[in-house]
Amino acid sequence: MAYVAVKGGERAIDNAHRWMVEERRGNPQVPDLTPTQIGEQLGRAVDRVMAEGSLFDPGLAALAIKQAQGDLIEAAFLVRAYRTTLPRFASSLPLETAEMSIKRRISAVFKDMPGGQILGPTYDYTHRLLDFALEAGFTPPAPAELPTEVEAMPRIHDILGHEGLIEEDVPSNAEPFDITRSPLQFPAGRDARLQSLARGDEGFLLAIGYSTQRGWGGSHPFVGEIRVGDANVEIVPPELGFAIDIGDLALTECQMVNQFAGSKSQPPQFTRGYGLVFGHAERKAMAMALVDRALRAGELGEEATAPAQNQEFVIYHCDNIEATGFVEHLKLPHYVDFQSELETVRRMRADAEAAQ
Repeated sequence: MAYVAVKGGERAIDNAHRWMVEERRGNPQVPDLTPTQIGEQLGRAVDRVMAEGSLFDPGLAALAIKQAQGDLIEAAFLVRAYRTTLPRFASSLPLETAEMSIKRRISAVFKDMPGGQILGPTYDYTHRLLDFALEAGFTPPAPAELPTEVEAMPRIHDILGHEGLIEEDVPSNAEPFDITRSPLQFPAGRDARLQSLARGDEGFLLAIGYSTQRGWGGSHPFVGEIRVGDANVEIVPPELGFAIDIGDLALTECQMVNQFAGSKSQPPQFTRGYGLVFGHAERKAMAMALVDRALRAGELGEEATAPAQNQEFVIYHCDNIEATGFVEHLKLPHYVDFQSELETVRRMRADAEAAQ
């Protein structure tokens, strides 16, 4: 018994913790799994934990995965909690994803585009068959030769923008809202919404994004472009007064193109949905872009009738750390609360029987 509200409860909890450590280690005859192995061989899991934990640190994410026995939400919880202990010493300049060091770059709207399609590492064209060769040990083939000179890769949205076929992306000089320092208020700006979606639960966003394609949001999207690669991070230290490069971030960016019939103030054109996520996480970036576009219904003059278009519903429920707390607290002791409910139900039953 792990939770006991009487004498001996702490001892039971300590024993439960020791048992959990034993379960996590598994058979001692099997070599121990190291965070380095997790980081090198379970990269997609590490990327998801970094995104939902809201902290880019592959080493810490790998450690959290080991500690949580592969429970990615619990691992993200560990990373998010650790993040709160870190000092904030600077804010970066806006990332220039057009200058990313590209590992993968595809478009579903143009076959031939400046810079070309780069398939990169992907499961898109693999058969979903178990590869038992991995069980016996697998020697990877020699790495592919990459071109030494890379052609410029302008964004697909910029190409459509030259013809005026897509809404103009007007940059803002305003200080972006910070959801980690200020409480959310609705209606929330797009900057706050995108931050919430970027660290939201992938499964929730996938389901909500899927709903927009099935009629619950009136969306007809195309993947304008997906980019996977590394982007430079720059800050401007006050003592220097100019930008310095402090490292790279592995990112996945998705630019979604959506039909728009026009409104009283805007002509028919394509509109934008945007997703940007830590690591290699195309599914999450695409789902984020779909939901971002759905949440823009009000500013585009569309009637908001679907769950995906409801800001409060989406933003309040996309964070799996909050969701975990609310759901899992139900298994903690509620003895006093339940006794009160029990007495209430007994009294109501007695009153009903007396009335009969």
